[in-house]
Amino acid sequence: MEKTVEVEVAPAKASSELNLQEMLELGCHFGHKVSKWHPKMAPYIYGEKDGIHLFDLPKTAELIKEACAYVYNLAKEGKTMVLVGTKKQAREVVKESALEASCFYINARWMGGMLTNWPQVSRSIKRMEEIREGLATDKYKGYTKYERVQLEKEQLKLERFFGGLRGLKAKPDCIFVVDPKKEKIVIDEANSVGVPVIALVDSDSDPRPLQFVLPGNDDAVKSIKFFVDQITAAYKAGKAARK
Repeated sequence: MEKTVEVEVAPAKASSELNLQEMLELGCHFGHKVSKWHPKMAPYIYGEKDGIHLFDLPKTAELIKEACAYVYNLAKEGKTMVLVGTKKQAREVVKESALEASCFYINARWMGGMLTNWPQVSRSIKRMEEIREGLATDKYKGYTKYERVQLEKEQLKLERFFGGLRGLKAKPDCIFVVDPKKEKIVIDEANSVGVPVIALVDSDSDPRPLQFVLPGNDDAVKSIKFFVDQITAAYKAGKAARK
């Protein structure tokens, strides 16, 4: 009989089960080489094999349960979350899951000051939306071909960095990050302005700056997708419960 851990995203209303065998097959338990580990990850590590740290999957499943409950309630209260994953393995996963859950995301590059200089970011998002709308209507009808080309170039640049934030009116209430070691600037900014961070954390990262630690493989696409899907499913369920 396969071992499972129940994950409640809403008391007595919505629940799912995390199959530990599935997590094993997806490679969620693989950490980095023992020589590259961060000592503060010790509580989440089960052991090692062939010089590679292995995560304690039952503990990881319980931590996913806690994070999902938080995200569910966040969405139910009408609050916002931004998914951040700019490493190659995470980009498409983050985008697809965010769109499926009607969630905000960043998968190209985190622009410094995204949280600490929100007014400027807000202006960039507004500009992006104005150009998009203008190009789709007759707003720029009297512009020269050169001027329209310049507007299109500006739009493409803005879309790359802020396209996943379209509709975000204020700083997000929470951020989910794939690989906090790579996204150190994100973590630093979030902590400086008091925005909670949930993160998929591999064995080489420092978990201390994070409010919710999800210990697991942050390099394999299948593992990343598993964790991202759990969080976005909880967010989607919370939004549905709000309606």
